[in-house]
Amino acid sequence: MRMRKKKHGEERILACAELLISDPTVLKDDPRIPFSDKEKELCLEIGCGKGNFAVGMAEKNPDCNFIAMERVRDVCCIALEKAMACKETRPDNLRFIIGDADNLDEWFPEGSVDRLYLNFSDPWPKAGHAKRRLTHRNYLARYKRMLKEGGLLIFKTDNVGLFDFSLEEFAEFGLEILWQTRDLHNSERAEGNVMTEYEKNFSEKGFTINSAIVRF
Repeated sequence: MRMRKKKHGEERILACAELLISDPTVLKDDPRIPFSDKEKELCLEIGCGKGNFAVGMAEKNPDCNFIAMERVRDVCCIALEKAMACKETRPDNLRFIIGDADNLDEWFPEGSVDRLYLNFSDPWPKAGHAKRRLTHRNYLARYKRMLKEGGLLIFKTDNVGLFDFSLEEFAEFGLEILWQTRDLHNSERAEGNVMTEYEKNFSEKGFTINSAIVRF
């Protein structure tokens, strides 16, 4: 369902400008430039939605710099405001980008990202739309360029079809699947899991969550 356009959306985004990276050239040489501590690992979430995961991960992992990317401006507006609302606890290691995976090359130089998170990406269920899935080998090639050698992709989805497709793509692309599960919330990694809004909603309805960690 398409989100209704936010009232005064542009003004609201502007009010959160301190957390928004709006110019790709800022990251051209080193994506850590926006952060005060440039020695930390760099983590990227593609499709951050309303920001629960990004804010939670940044707070839980102060040893990492975290960039959250969202292509829909009105959705990113909510995520930005959520991060700003943390006030005294707002992590200094979190920034946002309004953009999508098709433009990663414009934002991130080669070998600059340590960890990549894909959470509940659009499954594009029609066979003819396979190339639009963010785990398709064309996107995996983009991630390979952007990630450091040995960099990790951490993937979560409730969609069994997308999960099966993704595992096949990972294998065909030659990636090492370090860990996988079809029931994340009852696995050994459940305790440290930070949930997205979508994940919380679906898990409360009894849906199981698929997850995999792969190394490039």
